[in-house]
Amino acid sequence: MSTATKGKNRVSQQTWRFNEDVRIQGSAVVVGPKEAEGPLKDLFDKSYDDMYAGQDSWEKAEKKLMEDAITFAIKKANLKKNQIDQIIAGDLLNQNITVSFTAEKMQFPTLGMYGACSSSMLTLSTATALVNARYSNYIVAACSSHNATAERQFRYPTEYGGQKPPHSQVTVTGAGAAVVGIGGKGPRITYSTVGKVIDMGITDPFAMGAAMAPAAVSTIATHFIDTGRSPSDYDLIVTGDLGSVGYAICKDMLAKEGYNVEGVYNDCGLMIYPLDEEVFAGASGCASSASVTYSYIMKQLQSGELKKVLVCATGALLSPTSTQQGNSIPCIAHAVAFEGGE
Repeated sequence: MSTATKGKNRVSQQTWRFNEDVRIQGSAVVVGPKEAEGPLKDLFDKSYDDMYAGQDSWEKAEKKLMEDAITFAIKKANLKKNQIDQIIAGDLLNQNITVSFTAEKMQFPTLGMYGACSSSMLTLSTATALVNARYSNYIVAACSSHNATAERQFRYPTEYGGQKPPHSQVTVTGAGAAVVGIGGKGPRITYSTVGKVIDMGITDPFAMGAAMAPAAVSTIATHFIDTGRSPSDYDLIVTGDLGSVGYAICKDMLAKEGYNVEGVYNDCGLMIYPLDEEVFAGASGCASSASVTYSYIMKQLQSGELKKVLVCATGALLSPTSTQQGNSIPCIAHAVAFEGGE
């Protein structure tokens, strides 16, 4: 690579190194009733006891979740709303309507992004890059999903009551947000590895874990190659929402690539709900990785329980139209490396 194309922040075509002291200034998670019953329930900033969150539609409920998460994150960062330069956010719905209606209500300069369930690390990577380059002082990265809105769009309306196969997953009802800025004492963001679209020819819209696992392997392996790191350099490596099926595939494929992640690897989709028959193979959705990262992982990094964490958010880039036309499911994964301590 020529010196003309390789800057101090560019490691490779896919990996960026953040040389400025870019840190999480504050983060927040707001969830629905089922998530509030799970093992991380005490770590969330707010939960609603009904799927409508006091609104008159599920779509408006999702907007409320995102508004709340952004508001809490800014407050926890000890900032005022007028100190936020932009929000960069994503959701699962057509035309990113959750982001659009939230931005209209909150009146922030807005960059809407779509990465399906990889949106948590997609938005965070972009926000960090802009802050690292000093284009902005403070940016909120956010994303959301809602079980009922996602089911209505991608599969069948909840009222239909269709039977799901055991390898399907449950979309998380929730939203997560993080404020990114220079300095402070929060967890530092050190690297981002941008994924490539991987399509293994899977056409089953319920088989999200199996479809996304190869994309996660591609990004994680690239991250190790580009940074010179290995699984032993991390206290925890998590994927976004592969569930029990994709988790097993990912771990096996990484081992075949020469990366033993035993003991350090987990999946956010297995951490939100108790793994039982009610949640099939585990959790999914934008809020899967966001809910775990912006609550549990941030708190563990802040306390020193974890020193280095790699979060690889995974996304299936299907649409209702592409699925109905019988197309396979292209997938992507984006990874962000965090370090704790001051």
